[in-house]
Amino acid sequence: MDFYSAVFELIDMRSFSNLWYWIALAVLWSTASHWVLGVPYDMIQRAARHGGEAEQDLADMVRINCNRLLYIAGVAGLWLLGLMSAVLTSLVILAFWYWVEFAQAVFLLVFPMTIVGLMSLNSARLIHDRQLEGADLRKRLLRHRIQVQVIGMFSIFVTSLFGMYQNMMAGPLGML
Repeated sequence: MDFYSAVFELIDMRSFSNLWYWIALAVLWSTASHWVLGVPYDMIQRAARHGGEAEQDLADMVRINCNRLLYIAGVAGLWLLGLMSAVLTSLVILAFWYWVEFAQAVFLLVFPMTIVGLMSLNSARLIHDRQLEGADLRKRLLRHRIQVQVIGMFSIFVTSLFGMYQNMMAGPLGML
């Protein structure tokens, strides 16, 4: 047995049976739900409890991050749309036409985060256009966080079902 065989036997290189994939999935969604438009959730809670300077810090952070997102969308939005469309189309073809497990795993991470990115852009535009402040701003941020968490729960559920299916079909009793 050579070195590479030993390494690949020790570390399962299939995506859905690899513990690191599931750790990455958990970290991805916990991070996405903690950072609401680039603002940590505890900062939103602190602004609601204490007001004053904490409220102003929150408004400043949200304003900076919203302006940043809207600037990127205005300058490179069409290029990013085309690039992401090409990447997602390539992943779908590799994952579900050629049945490449790594592409399936990456698609199940990237596609829901693309939806979260579009939702973030929409929330940033709403906050900017309506000039939300105070309780209205916190309400919008909390609504965005809950929406991200719902997408995350659905994504983890679908990914776990698909991963279990893949592992059962590729195992000793499987057909693949």
